[in-house]
Amino acid sequence: MSAVRFGYVTGPVLGALWMVILATTVAVAMSFVTGEAFRPAVLLSLAWGAVLGGAAVYRLGGRIGLWAGGLLIFVATIAGFGPMAIEAGAVARGAAGLVLGAAFAWSFGLILEDLPSGALSRHEFEAAVIRFLTGFGYIFFTAIVLIPFYVMVMTSLKNQSELLQNPLDFSIDLSQGLGLFRSYVELIRDFNFGSYLWTSFYVSVLTVLITLAFSIPGAYAVARLRFRGQAMLSRSILLIYMVPMIVLALPIYIAFSVTGLRNTIIGIVMIYPVTTIPVALYMLQGYFRGLPAEIEEAGLMDGLSRLAVIWKITLPLSLPALASVSLYVFMIAWNEFLLAFMLLDDPSKFTLTRGIASLNSSEIPRQHLMAGSVIATVPIMALFLGLERFMTKGLTAGSVKG
Repeated sequence: MSAVRFGYVTGPVLGALWMVILATTVAVAMSFVTGEAFRPAVLLSLAWGAVLGGAAVYRLGGRIGLWAGGLLIFVATIAGFGPMAIEAGAVARGAAGLVLGAAFAWSFGLILEDLPSGALSRHEFEAAVIRFLTGFGYIFFTAIVLIPFYVMVMTSLKNQSELLQNPLDFSIDLSQGLGLFRSYVELIRDFNFGSYLWTSFYVSVLTVLITLAFSIPGAYAVARLRFRGQAMLSRSILLIYMVPMIVLALPIYIAFSVTGLRNTIIGIVMIYPVTTIPVALYMLQGYFRGLPAEIEEAGLMDGLSRLAVIWKITLPLSLPALASVSLYVFMIAWNEFLLAFMLLDDPSKFTLTRGIASLNSSEIPRQHLMAGSVIATVPIMALFLGLERFMTKGLTAGSVKG
């Protein structure tokens, strides 16, 4: 058996690596929150993690021993020889040490999960490594998502003098009260951002309705009906996505300019569904194929027409797919930028993304651009979280009663 597959080796190695990960995470988080200088001390992190990981494997105090180790990390951080190098006051040191110590004691206990100190079976070794990698994945992908959003929000709450004084300080002064939101007020009052928001909303809703109106019968025909070229049509639905939109930009611009549709909302509402109908067709035809055909056949035998079967049977059973497709199409239309940037020049007709692009100017303070980005991001996040259950809930259960 490899020497690595012994608890007295695996524990300290995982402990050392995990301490470096946590120290880096806490240092970055504290730097963003406080604006002070925090950084991981890599060598000390490795040493602390190896010692505490070895102690945990040998069951020195069990779970209480891990929390005692967390307390030692807290004390060492305050004293200046902990896993982080901190150039800040005592309060910040104490907060960082407390967070790091508690995080290590709790999370590393989950990673070890009664790992023995002696020889490990293959299952025990792999389970410990997988738990370690899972924890790292949670931290890494959470940081990728949260850090840009945090920077965007904090920047939008700054004023111009604060940004000029220290652009990398992402802490906020809560003593300003409602004054923190001055950028949002100025954005709505001075930059006509409410109009951009409304335009994007109804353009996105119209795009969803038009897309569903064309994709539902099209997807049903591909999934249920038999006709010449059905297989080819089914396979070629997504071929449009093989052509980059930037290649089509010039022909679309010329065509819309000649027909007078450029710089009009009607033109935008016409072109957006062209980009969303293929993916809606692909998603819906796959879902329709998964529905029990016996239910529709029973409806036809009861005298319903094909359209009545679609309306009364297929669509109610397809609500999860319809919700998923609607949300996806809405997000595409809400976030679309290239076509709006190319076709819209009149500020009174700007969509949200086009309006945000107009804020990207040296004459407009950076906090207004970030506030506009927050306004564009939050509604779509709320919509996704609100409709997520409809995307995953199966409504076909119990549709066939026997």
